[in-house]
Amino acid sequence: MLFSFFQGFRYPFRGLRLLLHPRWRALVWLPILINTALFAGGLWWVWRKLYAQIPEHLMRLPDWLAWLSWLIVPVLTLATILLLFYGFTLIANIFGSFFNGFLAERVENWEAPPTQKFERSWWRDIIDALIGELRKLGYFITRALPLLFLLITPILNIIFPLLWGAFGAWMLALQYLDYPLSNHGLSFPMQRRIARQRFCLTFGFGCGVLLMTIVPILNFLSMPSAVIGASLLSVDAKLPQLAIHE
Repeated sequence: MLFSFFQGFRYPFRGLRLLLHPRWRALVWLPILINTALFAGGLWWVWRKLYAQIPEHLMRLPDWLAWLSWLIVPVLTLATILLLFYGFTLIANIFGSFFNGFLAERVENWEAPPTQKFERSWWRDIIDALIGELRKLGYFITRALPLLFLLITPILNIIFPLLWGAFGAWMLALQYLDYPLSNHGLSFPMQRRIARQRFCLTFGFGCGVLLMTIVPILNFLSMPSAVIGASLLSVDAKLPQLAIHE
């Protein structure tokens, strides 16, 4: 059990080491470069609009609070940078999802060249993707609301951060395993059943992704690393084949 967990935990970091592979370099770095440009633009805009007004507001502080000027600027700068990091990571995930299906296919074909390819029309892919996203949203809401109830429940709210973190890791595992498994035509309910069959492995993978997403700088690279890691995990654990025995 623990071996499977730590084996799954390593997959996002295996993906991190393979970001520069020439077969999918463009699919990885184009979204990252666009995200970096958005982040730099946002930082410049905040600097122009917000920090230009800081000296004026600090001048209004009473003399006995003048020492706060040495504290406010560093704290505000750090808070702004962190906000931009996580805000633009969300934008990158939305934009990068367009590339992730192709990235997962490239990685899987490199790791295990297919003997037969699952073919579908592009319009069917779009419809299935929309249905899958709605199902994932419904799955998240129906599980998140009971957990949020713990937050306002005395005593039980002590364990809320632990449960919320575990739930977040599980959702990240489902989110990124969706890319390689969808390429095999597997629906979201089928993906969940497969993930439960390899729970320790997939949950460990989700925990690895969660760790990457909360570390500044690394979170810029977490999305392509997780897609590559999920594709490698899918091949190594033969996840698509599990659907045959359902």
